[in-house]
Amino acid sequence: MGFNMRDRVRAAGHEVVGYDRNPEVTDVGSLAELVERLAAPRLVWVMVPAGDPTRQTIAELAELLDEGDLVVDGGNSRFTDDQLNSELLDSKGVGYLDCGVSGGVWGRENGYALMVGGTAEHVEQAMPVFDALRPEGPREEGFAHAGGVGAGHYAKMIHNGIEYGLMQAYAEGFELLEAAKVIEDVPSVIKAWQRGTVVRSWLLDLLVRALDSDPELDDLRGYVEDSGEGRWTVEEAINLAVPAPVISAALFSRFRSRQEDSPAMRAVASLRNQFGGHAVQHAGPTSGSGTTQG
Repeated sequence: MGFNMRDRVRAAGHEVVGYDRNPEVTDVGSLAELVERLAAPRLVWVMVPAGDPTRQTIAELAELLDEGDLVVDGGNSRFTDDQLNSELLDSKGVGYLDCGVSGGVWGRENGYALMVGGTAEHVEQAMPVFDALRPEGPREEGFAHAGGVGAGHYAKMIHNGIEYGLMQAYAEGFELLEAAKVIEDVPSVIKAWQRGTVVRSWLLDLLVRALDSDPELDDLRGYVEDSGEGRWTVEEAINLAVPAPVISAALFSRFRSRQEDSPAMRAVASLRNQFGGHAVQHAGPTSGSGTTQG
């Protein structure tokens, strides 16, 4: 994603020097060399995995940058990290913005939605780069100065939580259509939803694209990871006493996808057998297989 963002910013006429540990894609050999190559005041955009990699990168930059420079964390950091990063850089006279970025692999062509946290002064300093990255059209469509430090990543966290719920709804609808004997062409039904319906969206377009190449999606395992932001969204819902049943259920469905044989469901099967004599399946050579017993 950062590689594509670099291309988009360069296409807008800005000088971009990129550093990556992968020697095949980097422009320089170190962060120190990157800083040397850029003219002050510098804008350094950090696009690395959340957590320790981001914190360590920003700590290293704090020792390399000069007063008046600006750091933008465009990764998926937890919003609670932003204040710490900001205070560290501020002690060196370096500015800080947190920027939630959405656009995925299509952003280079279509632009990126940007949600930014920090001061108005720092936002204005970085605005030429934000304008290069955001989609064409009115600035407010694809860009938001969400608030102070932490607001950008908070907004992106909620964005991703919503994304969890939307994907789960489409996925459950797909499974119902697949299971229904009355439906003979599942991909054509979903494709028909792309125009004129209230459920049309870019996510739906991407599902259609996937079905075009694999109509039954049987080339994939139903195993789904989570990036962390769905968890953080649910934690915030608990902290703020805001009901979020759809996002929570979507997150837990991802957990369920990683279990080949659910201990909880084994317990449910056992209880149904105990109180009602309902049929169960006894495990064979591999857990979860076997014959039905009455």
